[in-house]
Amino acid sequence: MATYVHSIDPYLVQFSDSFGIYWYGFAYLLAFFTGYLVLRMLARRGFGELKEEHVADFIVGTAIFGVVIGGRLGYALFYNFDAVRHDPLSLVRLWEGGMSSHGGMLGVLFFLLYYARRHRLSWPGLGDNLVVGVPLGLFFGRVANFINGELYGRLADVPWAIKFPKELYQLPNETVAEALRAATRIQPEWHTIHAVVSAAPYHEELRRAIEPFLNARHPSQLYAAFLEGLVLFAITLGARLAVRGRKGFVTGVFFVSYSLLRIGGEFFREPDAALTLGLTRGQFLSVFIFLIGCGFLLHAARAPRAEQGSR
Repeated sequence: MATYVHSIDPYLVQFSDSFGIYWYGFAYLLAFFTGYLVLRMLARRGFGELKEEHVADFIVGTAIFGVVIGGRLGYALFYNFDAVRHDPLSLVRLWEGGMSSHGGMLGVLFFLLYYARRHRLSWPGLGDNLVVGVPLGLFFGRVANFINGELYGRLADVPWAIKFPKELYQLPNETVAEALRAATRIQPEWHTIHAVVSAAPYHEELRRAIEPFLNARHPSQLYAAFLEGLVLFAITLGARLAVRGRKGFVTGVFFVSYSLLRIGGEFFREPDAALTLGLTRGQFLSVFIFLIGCGFLLHAARAPRAEQGSR
């Protein structure tokens, strides 16, 4: 049975050959909107100190200064430093993909510190509400990764394995040369990897031509969407509704749970950077996220019961 070759159009709406609305950007809008709805719901129920009328401004600041800037800088620092050093403008080309969830979390953490200090609020308390909405953003982001055909999984022989054209960027030169020869026999202009990857979603004949040179892989982006998105959302929402006091407890639950789920999911994902102490870059960074989470949990456990969230 032939393995499905990834063929999802990266454009949600396309106005010309090179201009349109990408699913990737739309996923971020959905992430921020659902985050706003979650924080507004929690504020209405009296969880935390952030008032309902301030939720929109808080989400905008978190989105811009925390998620986008932090996520992009984290990607440049942790995964793509050499490429960004040679092409600094690539930092602003968000539609090409390339965001680090670890960088985004650190960016959000710094923004929380700034916002809490400016408005004289408890930053662990702010985080306890915010982290409930974060997994939904991670869910949409991972689905966008799948739509883009990036961050694909390791080799697999499961029935739902998928072949991703972007694997051509990683294959040996000899294999790539053969794939390009097969592509140019159909259209001479398909003589580069970029041309083939860009055209693959729209031309079934091209996908059939390059399919023998691609490897079947786990759709690890969807695994991550389920683990880091839906499962983590259920965990953090349950923790938030169950614990009204102990500021920082839900934040700690989020960091610990995310790190463990991410470490597990990385076993199915093709490493996109050199291993560190036998761990993928995502697993290695998650160790520090785990320790940060433990710090929050320790702080919450030692806090007096008087630190109850207001209703």
